[in-house]
Amino acid sequence: MDITYTKQGDYYYPDLELPLQPTEDIGRFGRMRKKFLKEHQPDTFALMLMENTLTQHLIDINRQAIEQIDLITSQLAKAEGVTEDLKARDQLGWIRAMNSCRIRAEEQVIREIVLE
Repeated sequence: MDITYTKQGDYYYPDLELPLQPTEDIGRFGRMRKKFLKEHQPDTFALMLMENTLTQHLIDINRQAIEQIDLITSQLAKAEGVTEDLKARDQLGWIRAMNSCRIRAEEQVIREIVLE
């Protein structure tokens, strides 16, 4: 690795450049993962920070969590008979059932993906 220097006055400064960072939002689950790594796995957090892989990891965790939540929610809804017919007959009942499915899916994903 060749490092070049620029002279400014009497001093030489290295010409260092940071690599580009992903610009996507890390999202809710990415923030949860970051907090978990900071508090429970500080060595892994520091290593990822130094290797410049933390941001992309958090973006990937968030994307994976959202996909899994959507998949599990639809599976739970199908298994429990939460259909469009129910939505047409009883909107509040459908909302309650879908919220219940979504919350259970989020709890499962947080345990399995975010806090692994």
